[in-house]
Amino acid sequence: MTEVSTELIVRDNPGSGSYDAVRGSRVVGRLSYEAQPGQGQAGPHFVIRSTVVDPQLRGYGIGSELIRVALDDIRAKGATLTSYCWFVDEYIAAFPEYADLVARRPGA
Repeated sequence: MTEVSTELIVRDNPGSGSYDAVRGSRVVGRLSYEAQPGQGQAGPHFVIRSTVVDPQLRGYGIGSELIRVALDDIRAKGATLTSYCWFVDEYIAAFPEYADLVARRPGA
């Protein structure tokens, strides 16, 4: 395994529709989403598509930190989410304090 020593920064990148995990000058993880405007009284909505971490850096908690920061930011924006990413689904199952962010999928 590669040693990870540089601080991890997670930032929203609306231009690419992603939250990026950056170490140094390198993107080492990405959570991809589609932002949708709110309708009526509802706030904005995020459709989470996938989470990817550099294979050489898996096992260091980068994906979990990426998801945590993204979910905290989604909450701060007053938004809801729909996830099509198994990793995000498992994270929310492990940390049910984020379950209130999840909107019902149409037809569910």
